[in-house]
Amino acid sequence: MKKRLKQLLIFEIIILVMSVSILAQKGNTDYTYISNTELEIQDAILSESIARGKEIYADFCMQCHLPDGKGTPKVFPPLAGSDWLVNKRKESIHSIKYGLNGPIEVNGISYNSAMTSLGLEDEEIADVMNYIMNTWGNTQKKMVTTQEVSKVKK
Repeated sequence: MKKRLKQLLIFEIIILVMSVSILAQKGNTDYTYISNTELEIQDAILSESIARGKEIYADFCMQCHLPDGKGTPKVFPPLAGSDWLVNKRKESIHSIKYGLNGPIEVNGISYNSAMTSLGLEDEEIADVMNYIMNTWGNTQKKMVTTQEVSKVKK
């Protein structure tokens, strides 16, 4: 039910932005406005995803990676300024979806602890990825989508 309400909210935002765009374009032949509208829609959807991801992070991730995303030295890797998060996008999604076991290197420091699967749905994984990839100095223009998460297999 909660997931459906989230989807309806996103759909309503898209409809609202598109309606405003159509009304604004009456008599306007400048096509640059369309691309700006598409960016505004993506930004609105990304902002909603980040807000949901912040809640998920607080519930599932903060205990190990801490409120500031800096992790615990030598135990739980940082998410803030993480080269692994940025350079290994698919692996990052995989670790949230299925857990992670074994050594990894983040920002030149080795970590070898276990992260269990959190049991999150694909949409929740996309939301938390969008949150951590756009917080604590991390910036990603390409939004993580539910479709992208669903393609990541064990």
